[in-house]
Amino acid sequence: MTETPRRTLWGVGTSRTLRVHWALIELGLDYATQPIRTRTPAMEDPAFMALHPRGKIPVLVDGDLVVSESAAIVTYLAETYGSDANPLIPAAYGARAKYFEWMSFISMELDATSLYVLRRHVDLHETYGEAPAANDTAREYFLRMIQSVVPALPSEGNFLLGHAFSGADILMLSCLNFSDRYDIALPAEVAAYRERVSARPAYQAALEANNP
Repeated sequence: MTETPRRTLWGVGTSRTLRVHWALIELGLDYATQPIRTRTPAMEDPAFMALHPRGKIPVLVDGDLVVSESAAIVTYLAETYGSDANPLIPAAYGARAKYFEWMSFISMELDATSLYVLRRHVDLHETYGEAPAANDTAREYFLRMIQSVVPALPSEGNFLLGHAFSGADILMLSCLNFSDRYDIALPAEVAAYRERVSARPAYQAALEANNP
């Protein structure tokens, strides 16, 4: 008899659900998927709403613990299940500070302040309304913020923290890929970074898991 995984991830099909699939796969963790998609009737499933009344995906159930918000889930998984071979979050205080700096920057400046404005007023304009000025400002802001990444990339190593792949890379790549929807040209250095990170086998596996 196959044992049921203790972890269940609710959500597929978005850049934010991709982050959690990727972290779980990077860490070699068994998990089940509830393949609900945003803005579908499945989001009203009473079982899901009982877990997460805010009605957003992804949501991770790990035993008795329920965690939402993709950045929080990735960090929880890293701190709980990270190994010496693949910690996903550094142990040293200075490196941890940079990890959280990157996580905050990506979540707020790239995702919430820029890309999600475009998500609402380009992809979902029938719901949130047309906002050409807001869209132009969001694109310009994203470009300015992503340009600021160039001098912040380490001089050695393939990742945001240098030689160590981390949850910050998971969040960054998801935003870089999402920006393609809005014809945003990335700086050459950032495009090369994306190519390096995209080559990870766990990322390729996560793409499949996120689009069943």
